[in-house]
Amino acid sequence: MLTKTIQNIHFIEIQDDISGAHYYGCDQEWYPSKLQRMAGCGPTAFSTILQYLYASRRDAIQYPLTKSACVEVMRAVWKFITPGPWGVNTIEKLHKGAMAFAQANALSLSAQLFNIPHAKSKRPTLSQALTFLDTELAQDRPIAFLNLHNGEEKSLDSWHWVVITSVEYDPNTLAAHIGIVDEGKQKTLDFSLWYQTTARGGGLISFDMID
Repeated sequence: MLTKTIQNIHFIEIQDDISGAHYYGCDQEWYPSKLQRMAGCGPTAFSTILQYLYASRRDAIQYPLTKSACVEVMRAVWKFITPGPWGVNTIEKLHKGAMAFAQANALSLSAQLFNIPHAKSKRPTLSQALTFLDTELAQDRPIAFLNLHNGEEKSLDSWHWVVITSVEYDPNTLAAHIGIVDEGKQKTLDFSLWYQTTARGGGLISFDMID
């Protein structure tokens, strides 16, 4: 089995200002409005990635961050990655909003996109998807994962963004599991099962902060 992971999961550790509880990654349930809590998985995922990039590339934040500080980042990101009637339902929409946020905040971001189309006949192979995950995580880049249909992977919500922090896979059999952060928690999913059974696909996108 091959394993690739981001270098320091603690860079996306968050502490509740009041209770002292610890989380991993932002949680869309922290948004103040009902609409934001319902549709905010895309901006939430990007907010988590931003936290990691600031800590790992700029050493510009202390960690764990407070929950209140993360909510401020999430609200700022929402202005640029604003869900429409169908949410942020493509990797291109997340990319466009992220780049607009970067420009407005004097950041230089690069992005790597991997689309997984609705039509199975047009999708890259599972091997290609695993190569993308391996390559990006080896470069210490967390990956935003859009899942439009969870297929037979029942522990993953459909029409939802999460952040991938690790992958473990067999290059021969292509059996693969990914580590993600979602809802402030670390979870593990069967990526091969998802890839082979999803009816709508989705996509993967990673970012890096350029000096």
